[in-house]
Amino acid sequence: MADNARAKKLADLIREVVAEKLQRGIKDPRLGTHVTITDTRVTGDLREATVFYTVYGDDEERASAAAGLESAKGILRSAVGRAAGTKFTPTLAFVADALPENAKTIEDLLDKARASDAKVREASSGAAFAGEADPYKKPGEDEAAE
Repeated sequence: MADNARAKKLADLIREVVAEKLQRGIKDPRLGTHVTITDTRVTGDLREATVFYTVYGDDEERASAAAGLESAKGILRSAVGRAAGTKFTPTLAFVADALPENAKTIEDLLDKARASDAKVREASSGAAFAGEADPYKKPGEDEAAE
């Protein structure tokens, strides 16, 4: 079992090598510049690596990018093996990152909150205080009234 620092170091190396190879070494038009590697995680025994990616585009482009990554898996794994210099090159599994969907959900919730705040601000713009403008008693007011 490897320590966590070694797994983290290998994960960072895999992320860099895969991103570089996708940008410059793979000629598959399905991948192009639309694929972004967001994170990489390696198991404790350094045998399996999960590479998280996002794709800029619609569902069709995401599906074609997933197929392109699956077909380029062997080339990417051999590039990782050359760069890592370890006894065993980890197997690569590509997983679409849920980050854009989560960000969109959060943006939608923030938009709803802004709209609600705007309604409250609009409703309270012409409102007046209940009671006097200054409801607090000041010292000396009782004595002046007598």
